[in-house]
Amino acid sequence: MTITDVARRAGVSRQTVSNVLNSPELVREETRDRVREAIETLGYRASQAARQMRTGRSRLIATRIEPDRDGINGSVLDRFLHGLTASAARAGYRILLYAAGDERSEIDTFDELVGSHEPDAFVLTSTYHGDGRPAWLRERRLPFVTFGRPWGNTGNAGNAGDTGSPDGASGDPGYPWVDVDGAAGTAAATRHLLDAGHRRIGFLGWPPGSGVGDDRRSGWARTLAAAGVDPAGLDQATDDGVADGEKAARDLLRADQPITALVCASDSLALGALHAVRSLTASGQLTASGRLTAQGRLTVGGRAGGEEGLPVRVIGFDDTPVAKAVGLSSVSQPLAEAAAGCVGLLTRLFDPPSPGGSGGSGGSVGFGGSGDPYDPEAGGPRTHVLLQPSLVLRQSS
Repeated sequence: MTITDVARRAGVSRQTVSNVLNSPELVREETRDRVREAIETLGYRASQAARQMRTGRSRLIATRIEPDRDGINGSVLDRFLHGLTASAARAGYRILLYAAGDERSEIDTFDELVGSHEPDAFVLTSTYHGDGRPAWLRERRLPFVTFGRPWGNTGNAGNAGDTGSPDGASGDPGYPWVDVDGAAGTAAATRHLLDAGHRRIGFLGWPPGSGVGDDRRSGWARTLAAAGVDPAGLDQATDDGVADGEKAARDLLRADQPITALVCASDSLALGALHAVRSLTASGQLTASGRLTAQGRLTVGGRAGGEEGLPVRVIGFDDTPVAKAVGLSSVSQPLAEAAAGCVGLLTRLFDPPSPGGSGGSGGSVGFGGSGDPYDPEAGGPRTHVLLQPSLVLRQSS
């Protein structure tokens, strides 16, 4: 089956079929429909090698396979990767996976991939303060989008350093990004617990300096403060693991004024907190000023959170399969939507809207200078997408 067969079936020229496949905006809608119907009927598949020779594109988007962690939170980026693969396929692209243990090895991998496979673009995940990957790609005018905010990185644009903005980003980084509003997620979890009567709501998070972790902590702290509750002394910072979460939760539960509920920065920490609550409940172990009864209710000075015998509640973050299995309430990220957003921003790089509103003719597009749709001097927008998470309630809250 060849492009000539499709052209004959649709009653058009070979060039028209090629335009439909590679620059559909150049073809009238009724002609596009006729050609696509012929393609579907005949089962035609364009030669990837031939298409690359014509367009100068590999139709490959490169992204990293995240290192395996505790088997719980690692599933978050697995789901994002699944969504990215599906979204890329719908846009006519394929995902090229690579592994890297640290920033230096990842940048070395960029260099190797550009020389061997020539990916059209990169999707960077797990952004962090001082992330050097965006600057490396920008300097070489290689298109990319990040799943994660810049966290203080302004690339080659704007001023370095934090601005103190609520979303944790520093000015305009000069490149497109997609992220989920973690602060909004922990704020929703905290409000739910406040509405249930809790006042001493603790937070289990990661050590300061993590953009994602600091963002999630801020939502909890601001929501408590807005409710007239001082968050000081109600949080613990620890590594992201089940055992770490259990130890930190025990410390908060055994405090002179123990917490009655917990918001956690991850499901790993929340699962550890659940272990702590259940083991202390089963043993009836005393705290400094209260105890966990056999019914799993914490009483501090006869009352907790304003109501007699208020249950200890726990809410995690990421809504992993483990959370669903054990009945853990958690904040769910719209990962499929985030993946689609990344692909959407990249396709705008390759086919940016023209001043008249129609798509461009394609071709190789990089960052900075003439032809960059994200260059403000060229009149292009600096685009980002901040998605809202949702709170999924289960038995633990």
